Amino acid sequence: MKASAKTKTKKGAAAKKAVSKKKTAVKKAAAVSAKTLVVVESPAKAKTIEKYLGKDYVVRASMGHLRDLPKSQFGIDVDHDFEPKYINIRGKGDLIRALKKDAKDAARVYLASDPDREGEAIAWHLAHLLDIAPDEDCRIVFNEITKPAIKAAIEEPRRIDVDRVDAQQARRMLDRIVGYKLSPLLWRKVRKGLSAGRVQSVTVKLIADREEEVRNFVSEEYWTIDLKFRKKRSRLFTAELSAVDGKKPALSDRKSAFSVKDALEKEKFTVTEVKRRERQRKAAPPFNTSSLQQDAARRLGFTSRKTMMLAQQLYEGISLGRKGPVGLITYMRTDSTRISQLATDEARSYVVERYGTTYVPSKPNVYASGKNAQDAHEAIRPTSVLRTPEEVSSFLTADQLKLYTLIWQRFVACQMSPAVYDTLGVAIAGGKHYVCRATGSVLKFAGFTAVYAETGNKKEKDVVLPELSVGDVLDLSAILPEQHFTEPPPRYNEASLVKTLEEKGIGRPSTYAPIIETILARGYVVRVEKTFRPTELGEIVVKMLEEYFKDIVDVKFTATLENELDEIADGKRGKNRFLSDFYGPFAETLEKADAAIGHVELPVEESDVVCEHCGRKMVVKQGRYGKFLACPGFPECRNTKPFLRDTGAFCPQCGGSIVERRTRRGRIFYGCKNYPDCGFVTWDVPEAEPCKTCGSLILRHHFKNGRVLRYCINDACKTRIDHPINKELERLRARAEKGKQDAAAEKSAAKGKTAARGKTVKKAASVKKTAAKKPAAKKTTAAKKTAAKKK
Repeated sequence: MKASAKTKTKKGAAAKKAVSKKKTAVKKAAAVSAKTLVVVESPAKAKTIEKYLGKDYVVRASMGHLRDLPKSQFGIDVDHDFEPKYINIRGKGDLIRALKKDAKDAARVYLASDPDREGEAIAWHLAHLLDIAPDEDCRIVFNEITKPAIKAAIEEPRRIDVDRVDAQQARRMLDRIVGYKLSPLLWRKVRKGLSAGRVQSVTVKLIADREEEVRNFVSEEYWTIDLKFRKKRSRLFTAELSAVDGKKPALSDRKSAFSVKDALEKEKFTVTEVKRRERQRKAAPPFNTSSLQQDAARRLGFTSRKTMMLAQQLYEGISLGRKGPVGLITYMRTDSTRISQLATDEARSYVVERYGTTYVPSKPNVYASGKNAQDAHEAIRPTSVLRTPEEVSSFLTADQLKLYTLIWQRFVACQMSPAVYDTLGVAIAGGKHYVCRATGSVLKFAGFTAVYAETGNKKEKDVVLPELSVGDVLDLSAILPEQHFTEPPPRYNEASLVKTLEEKGIGRPSTYAPIIETILARGYVVRVEKTFRPTELGEIVVKMLEEYFKDIVDVKFTATLENELDEIADGKRGKNRFLSDFYGPFAETLEKADAAIGHVELPVEESDVVCEHCGRKMVVKQGRYGKFLACPGFPECRNTKPFLRDTGAFCPQCGGSIVERRTRRGRIFYGCKNYPDCGFVTWDVPEAEPCKTCGSLILRHHFKNGRVLRYCINDACKTRIDHPINKELERLRARAEKGKQDAAAEKSAAKGKTAARGKTVKKAASVKKTAAKKPAAKKTTAAKKTAAKKK
């Protein structure tokens, strides 16, 4: 009986416990169902937003797109109003199920994907998956991840903008039509694995056209003459010969230059004109996507892809210690330079407090966006100017800090006063026939340059002239004729390519980085010394497309399509009509081209290098990082070697050929083919034609600002007397020596640390051994008594 009673008691307790658990689960479910679900794109962004919204909200991440056109098939029914076939993206099934469950349990659902057309399309797909009615106010957008911006967005939900979704769908479907119809043609006619795209093909054409200009360019020699003057005992200053008999000097060769030099030596020089004026230089506007990519490339050496990846991290939120994750910049895909009033006021207040009232203009600086700008979002700026780079530096990686500093400085500078320069222009007459000009410029008021100055800008460097007046007679100290050669138009680099794409209306801010990555990955272009060059494959594909698909590679046509997409987004044009107008002529041309184009054989360049594995002569292949040598016996023989381009010049040490080589990071340098027996190397470009004076090797030194100096490698050559390269080479030698000393010092310091660490380890080991040798302490009397009681 007792046992039975005990059993009943246990059962009753278990039942009570089960009821209690059930009640707790019901309470929890009720609590979840009372919450609002917010769906964003990124998990990093989700953490930041959840912190701002509080306990009544659940924030989940969709991880980008959840539905798309299928990869394995065309996915567009062109015969039935271009009906797309969307499927759930493979691998996203668990995430979709989890989001559906959260949406079912939630009191309300807000879709907070990015505030651009692609983000609008993601929200539209999410609404379909989560069974949200089309007319429901479920869409929220914010330009920055800050508490005020998030709260304001929650208070103003709206419907999904179907016109913007249609514009994004039209872009996606048009690119699918071009890619899935034109790429197979390239596979059949050229080789497998190629692709063509509406925007990427135009970009490759721009690069190929520029390369054609460079190839066809004929360099011409010309000379300039600088003169060194002094007024009595004042400092020397430089003036340039600007006119001969009222015309610009035509100095095409050494003879004409030295003829003028001889004539100048006989003349007396008098100041005939002195102009003093004040020049202002205004701050640049805050960054948009294009200008950020350009400046990051110029100043930091970042690729567009790297810039956008880092900007995304700064936008989504960085953990700032106890403050938790904080979004540091506004949305990074924008074509606008507009700034909110709140941000403008905060920046002006900061400048007044940090630099004083003279550094702030009477009215805020306002910058107009380009005529093609959608102006949907603000410019790229810090979410709070009070969050200085110094304050957040300990929480950011080195690259994140570099980019944040760039954005922060540009934004603060855009609300500052102009820089003011005192300029002095002087005209100097040399007899009746010659006029020289000198200009000086001194920074009078720093203005915005106190925060953000263009690096390497000559205008910002002080050039001080002595006090001069009309009628002053000057002493001639030296006449310096200098040889130059006209340079071809520069190849596109990361910054100039992005700028050109923006100016010509090709693509949108969010597409620049993916375009560049795609054409590199496909092997259509290569990056050489930070500039883009088309490969043989790229040029062949462009020529084929130019012949049969002029519209696809026509810059104006591509830019016009972008404007038509804008019209769809504004509700002025229908998506299906737009696709129909494009597809009809395109399908017709595709059919004709398929019949007309034969198989294109890519030219095989055979080298004189013999494969040591199988004895065949190796051939030149084009890879993502440039040319290389490969065995034609592939796949049986997989031997490859670096491709060494012969420059036509000869080594000054052993007489061997000088070839082009690359560092591990892809930078080009030049070295003797007989390496390692001969160790001659140089960064400067060798010329095949030797020095006419002494027969030694001629090199071309390229400065970062684009200036090029030709010089003889022989220090004792007459052409090297007073040559400007002497100072540059001395500077480079000193820098290299300092680098060696710093490296040696670091190595020595590292050895010291290692030795100190070794001593510490030995000491610790010694202490440990001593402790092990010591006998165990004897038990006290009290401890003995306690042990006895236990027994």
